[in-house]
Amino acid sequence: MPITTKHEDVRELVDGLNFAQKVDRSLELIREAWAEYGDGLVVANSLGKDSCVVWHLAKRVSPKIRGFAITTRFKPKKTVEFMNQEVARSPELRVFKNDEEIPDKLYASDPDRCCDLLKVQPTRWAVEEMSVTCWVTGLRCTEGRTRTDFQEVEERDQGLLKLNPILIWYEREVWQYVALYDVPVNPLYAEGYRSLGCAPCTQISTGPDERAGRWLGTSKCGGECGIHTRALKPDHQLNYQI
Repeated sequence: MPITTKHEDVRELVDGLNFAQKVDRSLELIREAWAEYGDGLVVANSLGKDSCVVWHLAKRVSPKIRGFAITTRFKPKKTVEFMNQEVARSPELRVFKNDEEIPDKLYASDPDRCCDLLKVQPTRWAVEEMSVTCWVTGLRCTEGRTRTDFQEVEERDQGLLKLNPILIWYEREVWQYVALYDVPVNPLYAEGYRSLGCAPCTQISTGPDERAGRWLGTSKCGGECGIHTRALKPDHQLNYQI
């Protein structure tokens, strides 16, 4: 049965399924998409805990599944080291980066523009170069205020399905999976970080919002870099909030 966009009561699923049921559901979503899209299915690996879990789930479905990671000149040293380790373990994980010259400290003067150039643009390149027809993310609706209106299966760009297989997982369930399956994660989590990004725009936060430490002190505080809110195929966008 072809996988299609779903419009379900996500909150009901978040609280209505237990951990084991969520794992089974995530695996089935990836399995269905892989059966339909084959090599066009590619995991977007942010190198965060959620993406690491999705990458592990995807590899349980098929070791042939490919992925891409986006890095920037501002990524913390430990994140870069972890990325290199992941690529060494999985050569089918490609790295994309935009090295074009940008204004000094653009992340402070115009963080949206900085993210658009250094994160969104390389993601567009990855989608194009890898012939992606279904991209798989580690997005979760329980992470923060900006991620409550997503669905497990979406099409925000024509011809590009977006699969969010752990959308309904809680943070504690991500860590439960990491512990049970011994999934490697970025060592920065051991220092107290809960959400990881570029060094100038990521701080340790103790508040209830998982993403509260992102872009702290700016209009983007706790917000999005744009990968999930900007068109990845600008000429064919369907439904994006910018």
